Amino acid sequence: MESAAPSPADAARSSTPPRLPPPHLRDPGDAWVEGPDGTRYWGRFGAAGLLAWHPTAGVLLQHRAEWSHHGGTWGIPGGARKLGEDAATAAVREAHEEAGVPLDAVTVLWESHHDLGFWSYTTVVARVDELFDPVLGDAESIELRWVAVGDVEHLPLHPGFAASWPRLRAQLPTG
Repeated sequence: MESAAPSPADAARSSTPPRLPPPHLRDPGDAWVEGPDGTRYWGRFGAAGLLAWHPTAGVLLQHRAEWSHHGGTWGIPGGARKLGEDAATAAVREAHEEAGVPLDAVTVLWESHHDLGFWSYTTVVARVDELFDPVLGDAESIELRWVAVGDVEHLPLHPGFAASWPRLRAQLPTG
């Protein structure tokens, strides 16, 4: 008898990443970029994430899979940009794939760019127009949760998100 495939949450707790499709079936953006100091960044064409904000629920955070880069930390859904894909499209697509964010439930407010010259990351900040229950869409998340804005900094945050959170928080609407 064959065993059932592990749930996305069980796979996320594993220290081994899921198998990638063969290179000829992968998007060319799904690759590491190495900086001058040897630090690696995901996304040949850069990366983008969605900071989904709701006035009463807070922000949608993703507890990152143990096998992922900075695994076990909390951040926002996101990932590699595809060739020619703008940051907002990439962030919303990734959030839909990873967290079940309905494509028509968010309104983009602004973007925050972090450009290293050889790689960039864009945080796309969006207001959630209709509150939804997030859904684990793949093995990249252990958990998804709405977190009150004032409680975010109490979680073990992804280093990049931790560095940008104070500035992003200060720019969120107050209601």
